[in-house]
Amino acid sequence: MRGPDFLCGLDVALDVVGGKWKALIIWALGVEPRRTGELRRELEGVSEKMLIQQLRELERDGVVARTVHDQVPPKVVYSLTPTGVALELALRPLGDWGEGNCDRVAVTRRRATRACG
Repeated sequence: MRGPDFLCGLDVALDVVGGKWKALIIWALGVEPRRTGELRRELEGVSEKMLIQQLRELERDGVVARTVHDQVPPKVVYSLTPTGVALELALRPLGDWGEGNCDRVAVTRRRATRACG
């Protein structure tokens, strides 16, 4: 059953992974659970504020689980839920397409930029 906020399944999926960082967070957590600092180091260029915001949204959507370990200082670990694992598996072919077409896309974009400039 589809909610009233979405047109189709693709609309739901793109809403959940939309933005620059969410798919990369899912990819990183697909390798292994990680702490916030580990994710920030892995995802070069993401600010702490943006990372936390994206993690909260992924947690809200049931893709990421946040586990707080009772110790001092507190240890917070993020991992994929079963829904997140399924989403990561669904994103793999898209990543494969990107790997296979990266050079072609880069060349095409450079040509387009020169034609406009």
